[in-house]
Amino acid sequence: MAKALFCPTCREVVLATNEYFPFCSDRCRLIDLGKWASGDYKISSPIQDPDLLEELASSQRNKPSEDDQD
Repeated sequence: MAKALFCPTCREVVLATNEYFPFCSDRCRLIDLGKWASGDYKISSPIQDPDLLEELASSQRNKPSEDDQD
């Protein structure tokens, strides 16, 4: 028996044999992709790399503030 899951976009039952698995259709796949691209979905975890933390901190310090743009 083929494995079945629910489409993450519309919650319709999808069989593992579906061409768009785990989505039920190309439309639902593109909706999900658009949510990732627009930042609706995020994978958050603490940053453990000290070099990356330092780079992020320095970029935040160098970013012009709203008040500086007059």
